[in-house]
Amino acid sequence: MTALDLSSPVAVVGTGTMGQGIAQVALVAGHPVRLYDAAPDLARKAADAIGSRLDRLVEKERLTADERDAARARLTPVDDLSGLAGCSLVVEAVVERLDVKQELFRALEDVVADDCLLATNTSSLSVTAIGGALRVPGRFVGLHFFNPAPLLPLVEVVSGFATDVASATRAYETARAWGKTPVACADTPGFIVNRVARPFYAEAFAVYETQGADPATIDAVLRESGGFRMGAFELTDLIGQDVNESVTHSVWQAFFQDVRFRPSLAQRRLVESGRLGRKTGRGWYDHREGAERPEPHTAEPAEPPAYVIAEGGLGPAAELLDLIREAGIEVREAEEDEGTRLALPSGGQLVLADGQLSAEFADVVYFDLALDYRRATRIALSHAGHTSAETVAQATGLFQALGKKVSVIGDVPGMIVARTVARIIDLAVEAVAQGVATEEDVDTAMRLGVNYPLGPFEWSRRLGRGWAGALLDEMHEVDPCGRYAPSLALYRYACATDQREDTP
Repeated sequence: MTALDLSSPVAVVGTGTMGQGIAQVALVAGHPVRLYDAAPDLARKAADAIGSRLDRLVEKERLTADERDAARARLTPVDDLSGLAGCSLVVEAVVERLDVKQELFRALEDVVADDCLLATNTSSLSVTAIGGALRVPGRFVGLHFFNPAPLLPLVEVVSGFATDVASATRAYETARAWGKTPVACADTPGFIVNRVARPFYAEAFAVYETQGADPATIDAVLRESGGFRMGAFELTDLIGQDVNESVTHSVWQAFFQDVRFRPSLAQRRLVESGRLGRKTGRGWYDHREGAERPEPHTAEPAEPPAYVIAEGGLGPAAELLDLIREAGIEVREAEEDEGTRLALPSGGQLVLADGQLSAEFADVVYFDLALDYRRATRIALSHAGHTSAETVAQATGLFQALGKKVSVIGDVPGMIVARTVARIIDLAVEAVAQGVATEEDVDTAMRLGVNYPLGPFEWSRRLGRGWAGALLDEMHEVDPCGRYAPSLALYRYACATDQREDTP
């Protein structure tokens, strides 16, 4: 099954920001496009707005004037659903209410031919439920674009329970012909991106709620150590706290209130107070004119230790040993050849985040995971109240000697980056095991849909198959609420090898 022919008319129902964006994508690809909105005159206003965007594309030399004029000629606002007769694809982008969408598609079936592909752009509702009442449910599919649709490349092509393979394939190939990067997925709550991304927000909020660190510090660690483009607090302020919380709540409910997807009470209070982020001027941060952005906590300068003792190769943090030597600090090798620890002259230890608490040990400072320890500009440290001041100072001075800013946070298991990445890997592995998508499509979706520096399986290959499960096991031991219990899928994934030589 191939993509729709460019002569085939495409309709978009719902002319808000997303609807206009999808219409522009189809229009620039070369299709005749029809716009419909139930509210009077909105379709015509949307056509004018799209025309203005085409003008800007000409100014930026992304379209020629002739291409713009041809595209405008192919764009037609209509006043009634009957004006969509003869379309080969209808994409819906109306309000996120199941009853509204179901009613719309039932009405569309009376207008379009039985071979017309029907698609919803829903981000949180069940594709199966929306299309369940249709006379021809096999031609119904999810086409989840990301905002802004003309700029972001990812499209999740979602097959509902009744979706025909031919319909899903045609939708996939059409999205690709429009210059997008489609990924195929089954109809699961949140699809790929909104399912796998929940821990990015949830773990940041959890660290904040336990007073482990403030929003500015958590965001800085996620960016400067984890390599994420934005931190969770600034990103949800951009998205809108109400929008982000609504998606989280929808996924949580759809998974029968699974504790792993539990919404944040702190975010709930933010929404209740009307602090929705940039669009209202205040969210986690104050975005009003003249407001000062809070600075992340950064430790004062400290003296580095004269030497460290490497008790093992440091695992995922192995490159630190070279950085320490390059900084002129002696690295002594311990007799043990396994571990993720550095012994300090104080007698204390510096340990890579492993899901345990500093409070469990006599004199331990934990350091957080980094995407790339050489390029990272900030490292988080955590310690207990009884950890010696000398050990904390030597750990701080060590990373400062490597050219890093240091943020000292509370004694939280898994710290910030490590717990976030581990939980993302767990949900990704479980999604693949349940047939939601392939490993490749999950990685593509997370990199392109939310700009992650690595896809979950890319992270896992770098850290080791067993890393996420081991960290989550320790977190579950500390906090046995079920939120951090590794999935059975992750356990199987960690046990898998190219060849199993052992027999029971």
